Amino acid sequence: MHSSSLPSRSPRLHLREARLADLEAIDRIYDHYVLHATCTAQLEPAGLDARTAWFAEHDARHPILVAEEGGAVVGWASLSTYNRRAGYGGTVEDSIYVDHRAHGRGIGSALLTDLVTRAQKLGHRTIVAAIAGTEAASLRLHAKLGFVEAGRLREVIRKFGVWLDVVYLQKHLHGETPRAPRANTRRRVRRLST
Repeated sequence: MHSSSLPSRSPRLHLREARLADLEAIDRIYDHYVLHATCTAQLEPAGLDARTAWFAEHDARHPILVAEEGGAVVGWASLSTYNRRAGYGGTVEDSIYVDHRAHGRGIGSALLTDLVTRAQKLGHRTIVAAIAGTEAASLRLHAKLGFVEAGRLREVIRKFGVWLDVVYLQKHLHGETPRAPRANTRRRVRRLST
C-alpha cells in the first residue's frame, strides 16, 4: 500500500473468508497499528474477547476476508455496518489492514478490490471509508479504486499527542457518486384557513 503503482498480486496470495481460527492473526496485525500508527483511533489493544465479539457482529452481508501467503495470514479486510439505523442499510464501511512486514506487495489492493466486488454482489449501494488524514497510502489506495472524498472532520482524533483529521471517502457501487441535492432555502408554508 505504499504507492499508486502497486506490484501485481503475488501468485501465492490467496483470499478467503475469515474463520474463528484467524482471529489471533487478525488481532496481531491490527494491534501493531493500534500501538504504532495513526490508521486506527484505538489507543490500546482490546484483546481476543473483543475481537471475537467483533467477528460475531459480521454476517454474510458484512464479510471478513483474510489474505494468506504460504498459509500465513498477511492481511485482512471487512465490510461492517456503517450505521445501525435501518435507513443506512445499503451503506457499509470498509476496514483493511496489511501486516506491516508485507507492505508494497499488492495485498491491500487485492483485499479492497475483492471487498468492492463482494459489496456489489451483495446489493450494497455505497462503501464508506473513514481514514486518518495522515494515512497517505490508504487514501491513495482508495482513490485508485474509485473512492472520492466526501468530507473531512478536522482534528477529531487525538493519538500520540497529535490531533488528526478524518477523511471520509465514498464509493458509489452503481455508477457515479451522486451529488447531494441542493438545500431548498425557501420553505413553502401552507396557510390553513379558519
